[in-house]
Amino acid sequence: MTDLTMLLTPEALSVSGIYQWKLALLTMVMTALIPLVGGRLLRLAPGFRDTARLNREAAAQRKDRANYMAVSHRSGAWGILGLGLIFVLAVPLVATTGTQSGWKIALDVFIVLMVYDFFYYLVHRFLFHDGGFGPGPLLWVHATHHQQHNPCRMDSSYLNPIENLMGQGLYAAVILALGLAMGGLDVITIIITAVAFIQINLHNHDRQDVGHWPYRYLKYATDMHHVHHKRFDSGNFATISLFYDWLFGSLDTGQGWGKNRRPAKPAKAAGAGNGASKVAGKAAAAETAEA
Repeated sequence: MTDLTMLLTPEALSVSGIYQWKLALLTMVMTALIPLVGGRLLRLAPGFRDTARLNREAAAQRKDRANYMAVSHRSGAWGILGLGLIFVLAVPLVATTGTQSGWKIALDVFIVLMVYDFFYYLVHRFLFHDGGFGPGPLLWVHATHHQQHNPCRMDSSYLNPIENLMGQGLYAAVILALGLAMGGLDVITIIITAVAFIQINLHNHDRQDVGHWPYRYLKYATDMHHVHHKRFDSGNFATISLFYDWLFGSLDTGQGWGKNRRPAKPAKAAGAGNGASKVAGKAAAAETAEA
């Protein structure tokens, strides 16, 4: 019994033989500090500044809704437990320091994010939605998040607490499993993936009007996630990239996917389409204002 207890200590489970709480603390601080400093620098560019303003205005309207802030605060409170899974359970057991080359760190970052996104895709598609085999068992959990049909940045935290905990727990599990399998993960790798995990999940909800270079991909990514929010039967289930949606046939540009695919609307004659376009534009503007 004593031997078993010794085998289950954090030091025994850690890849370095040491519970790396200092590296975990460093990771947590840098994960908060990098977006704070980086965000201020990025907002010096007009495109990022305009996007931030647009989302602040949308958030201000959200705060006036009944129960909106209560749902967000409850999700955030549970999120503290999720952060514990990441920075208390996973990171201290697999974080290492060394002289890894830049290409090795880049490769590990790619592996971590793509493995996470693969399992998130499966969870999102088959547990939270009708992934093609009937409604997922946790559809009711994800329905809270999908109350926002035209999301803004703040809606990334409008979650059922179970969903918030599952997302953070999945990232912690991927970090822990890959770290143990790969003999540890450099602390720089963990910091980069943690920042990417949090910021991508935050900013793919952005309302963004700026679509010229160098914002073109950001506009495309947020547009595709807005397609996902528009209808509960839409595709685009991955969160880091759209690779798995492309690979598994759930990429949705607005016409649906799979059995929910809708036929494209026939093109209008050049002269006849003007009135319809104006009506559609007014309807879209009204819907945006309401959302």
